[in-house]
Amino acid sequence: MAATNHIAATPTYDIAKVVKELDESKMGVKGLAESGITSIPNMFIRPPEVLSTLKKPTSHTKKAIPLIDLSNFNVPTKRHQLVELIREATSSWGFFQVINHGVPLSVLNEILDAIKAFHDQPHEVKAKLYNRDNDDEQGVMYQSNYDLYRAKLATWHDSLTIWTAPEEKCGKEEDIPEICKKEMAAWESHSSKVAEILLELLSEGLGVEAERFKKLGFFDARLLVGHCYPYCPQPDLTVGLKSHTDSGFTVLLQNQVGGLQVKHCDEWVDVEPIPGALTINIGDIIQIISNDNYVSVEHRVLAKASKEPRISAVTFFNMNTNAGFEPLPELLSSDKPAIYRKSTVKKYLESYYSKGLNSKYFLTKVKIVN
Repeated sequence: MAATNHIAATPTYDIAKVVKELDESKMGVKGLAESGITSIPNMFIRPPEVLSTLKKPTSHTKKAIPLIDLSNFNVPTKRHQLVELIREATSSWGFFQVINHGVPLSVLNEILDAIKAFHDQPHEVKAKLYNRDNDDEQGVMYQSNYDLYRAKLATWHDSLTIWTAPEEKCGKEEDIPEICKKEMAAWESHSSKVAEILLELLSEGLGVEAERFKKLGFFDARLLVGHCYPYCPQPDLTVGLKSHTDSGFTVLLQNQVGGLQVKHCDEWVDVEPIPGALTINIGDIIQIISNDNYVSVEHRVLAKASKEPRISAVTFFNMNTNAGFEPLPELLSSDKPAIYRKSTVKKYLESYYSKGLNSKYFLTKVKIVN
């Protein structure tokens, strides 16, 4: 793709053509940033109603998502207090950070370094994994904006994605880049242990057995993602990742560059990087299963002018595509009837992607109208 500064000023700007050029170049946003551009192409520029929200509030009291210490997880006399802290965080924020979670700092540092090393490779090396034809979303892929053709506008990030479950979605072992293979495996193992602990506590917070979420199949579909948000010459005109919600349960590690924001009470709140902390997001399907006792919230990532890229490692834990879900019957009574109808993960995903990562449409669609 010819990365020239005159694009944004061209009266006959053809966004479809520029999108196709970027995609076929396989250079990613990082390659575009490194080409020497000083202004971003129109395909990245967000509408005024989004740009106005990127400005920092000047008078609001600084908020922060809850920070929870997991060191008392195995202390019986402290467990109830921990369950309550997570219940409160998830019912009001949908996000929280955890410390003393048992993942060695060396593992956290190594996965971030490995993801950065992958994205720092020459364009020609990464291009071998570039794939836009994978409608089934499986295997191992390097992409810039996985929804590049579905979305109206692009965002400022590249991603390495690796499916590790179910078996039919897993890629070949030899396809996983050697530069991050060992680190990705360690990250999946440790993040899965954290997820298992937290899903137990979330189950108990609803008053159901600790294994309830695990038995529902939240480990049946697992996806590892290594995001890179490179230097952006005009971060005030775009975002690293647009506002969206996630489907399943998410464990995220970010480096110290920051940029993640969570929407709380109509205000965008920064998720400040805390060394060694993991960020947890419960996702839409748990909101439905919990009958709105827990909430899934919008979040986004800002673009940055920092020369150091924002790097994140994410593990997504989801139910299998064909699985059905509905509010847990244990939570229902004549005083607290089901808020949502029964549906399937497949229907959720079809709605989610067709509406541009907008879960609100789906939640409205399956909500029971009294």
